[in-house]
Amino acid sequence: MSLKNSNLAQAWLVLLLATLFGTALAGIQVKLGPVIEANKVKETMVKIPELVLGQDLAAELAADNQSLTIKSRVIEVKKNETTKYYTVYDAWLPDGKMAGHVVKADGQGYADKIELLLGLDAEGKSITGLFVLDQKETPGLGAKILEDSWRGQFKEKSTAKTLSVVKGGGVKKDEIDAISGATISSRSVTGIVNTTIANIASQLQGTEGSGDGPVNDKTPAVQNEDPGKNKEHS
Repeated sequence: MSLKNSNLAQAWLVLLLATLFGTALAGIQVKLGPVIEANKVKETMVKIPELVLGQDLAAELAADNQSLTIKSRVIEVKKNETTKYYTVYDAWLPDGKMAGHVVKADGQGYADKIELLLGLDAEGKSITGLFVLDQKETPGLGAKILEDSWRGQFKEKSTAKTLSVVKGGGVKKDEIDAISGATISSRSVTGIVNTTIANIASQLQGTEGSGDGPVNDKTPAVQNEDPGKNKEHS
């Protein structure tokens, strides 16, 4: 066999193997996709008490063999010919008082899509917690968005102002300190939070027990929109 024919055969072999590998990977993804999503829902339900009440109060509630009443709904947001859906979990205390809300949101990170759970108080005026449900950021850098110490910065931030990312500490009330070496990941998460609040905060309104919180008429500017998609789902 000539060198030319040998190289051609190797090229076809590589192409064949790549095709077979891609097909197998797609099959695995199709099979595992529903399982992965089901696990995310379970993890979400586990995290809701902590995101709404805080770790200590959630633990006290569990110790008393009590739990939050949780109901989910979908909020549809249409902007610039783009429709986005947010899954919102409304939570009530055992005495029937509205405890708060948890919103499932997503957006583009540095490496891939980032999925978040954003906790908001009953009126939608303050962030009560933030949890990263899924991410594929760079290990040791962007993946630090998983760390409690960084996510904790969002807690008790007002939804009345757009959050911005700064470097080197010394943050103000409406600022988030960037992860060293991972500014893009930091801005991605903050952008997802800002956009989610801008899109749904005004819809967390109504009377206690209805599933909605009172009106919040101060909405921060939208960030981190992806105009390349006509339909997104969180």
